Amino acid sequence: MSAVARLRERFAADPSRKLKLVGATGQLGYGIPAASLGEALRRQPDMLGADMGSTDIGPTFLGNGQMATSAEQTKKDLAALLKGARSLDIPLVIGSAGSAGAGPHLDATLAMVREIAREEGLKFRLAVIRSDMPRDVVKAAVRAGDMRSLGLLAELTEVEVDAASALVGQAGTEAFVRALEQDPDVIIAGRACDTGIYACIPQMLGFPLGPVMHMAKIIECASLCCDPGGRDPILAVLDRDGFVLESMNPDRRATPMSMAAHSLYEQADPNEIIEPEGIANVFAAQYEAVDERRTRVSGAVWHPASQMTVKLEGATRVGERAVLLAGSADPRFIAGAKELTEQVKGVVQNLVCGPGEAPDYTLNFRLYGLDAVYNWPEPPANPPREIFVMAEVIADTTERAMTVAKSTKQYLLHHGFPGRLSTSGNLAFPFTPPELVAGTAYRFSAYHVMAVDDPAPLFPVNVEDV
Repeated sequence: MSAVARLRERFAADPSRKLKLVGATGQLGYGIPAASLGEALRRQPDMLGADMGSTDIGPTFLGNGQMATSAEQTKKDLAALLKGARSLDIPLVIGSAGSAGAGPHLDATLAMVREIAREEGLKFRLAVIRSDMPRDVVKAAVRAGDMRSLGLLAELTEVEVDAASALVGQAGTEAFVRALEQDPDVIIAGRACDTGIYACIPQMLGFPLGPVMHMAKIIECASLCCDPGGRDPILAVLDRDGFVLESMNPDRRATPMSMAAHSLYEQADPNEIIEPEGIANVFAAQYEAVDERRTRVSGAVWHPASQMTVKLEGATRVGERAVLLAGSADPRFIAGAKELTEQVKGVVQNLVCGPGEAPDYTLNFRLYGLDAVYNWPEPPANPPREIFVMAEVIADTTERAMTVAKSTKQYLLHHGFPGRLSTSGNLAFPFTPPELVAGTAYRFSAYHVMAVDDPAPLFPVNVEDV
């Protein structure tokens, strides 16, 4: 009998039983504190879960098919969770495999899982959810007007769909529930909603979806919701009316304020947690301290969606990137940095392009200390005593990008300006060479929501015995 089948059997025998869920880490592959994970396992939870991906890492890893995390640490984290779950014979559920959740990321994660199983002598039933979107389906939705943009991206076009290096959809709880129907011990999904990891088992067991979704949204980031926040595993004890949260690190406190604050996380509307299958309204939610380290949360209400949706994420190659890293402590250079960098752009274009030729690259400067993080409408009242200068070059080839970066370095270093006291150089370099190849640059070309009648065909589930 599988771990999911045993869990289902236990709750059939005692429907009033509380469900204990552990959010092991907010993003698998960056390390899981061993002592906290050990404490989580000591509490005899009913399931372990972990999110493995995010768009916080930008479009590059989706585009190039590589993991954002190191292979060494990722395998170590996977091994810890696999061994922990199998030692207790409880389900392990992982979403957004390999950082971005496309086919290459999922396949690399599965290869690690199979390798760990061989090395550790583990045997289990594995359900796999794939999240790569069929291009013909997406283009049909574009033509039908069943697509809307999120954020600042333009409306999606069929040309953009075809040009994307990778195109995935976020599997919702529905896909995880279908995987549970196969009675697995372990579920590993491609790109997925983080809530689905933790909401699927409670939904299967009939818990009310309002508190379930609220709980899932909080614990997917592990102890980040605590005071002080951190990456330690967190335990949620769910009943039919609400849930109690507790970090597995005794130095972290799950307080009413920290829980309420984290409920706003990644939400456009502070009262709504929007999912493919519906909306959890948390306006009437209550946060009550159980003790100085635990908080009970209740009151969220679930509203099923009138139209199912799938969030799409696509990445398209822009070019090859090179960067120049430098700094300056010259107050005269700092005062005129914006004007000087624009002047150098013109100098470099005249040097690396032929007469009358338009640049076949882009060159952008970020002046940290002035306006690199935010485009301030006014200069600072008191200029900083030093700034960090980063020049980014994107061209069709690495060689071309480095050509521009090297010329930019030389002419920014010696560019003359009124009041300059020394001709030996305007810049300080943290190391040499200060020009670095930064790999292929990608942009998000799809960040849209697609209306669907039935998401199931888009997220196929396959099962294997490992």
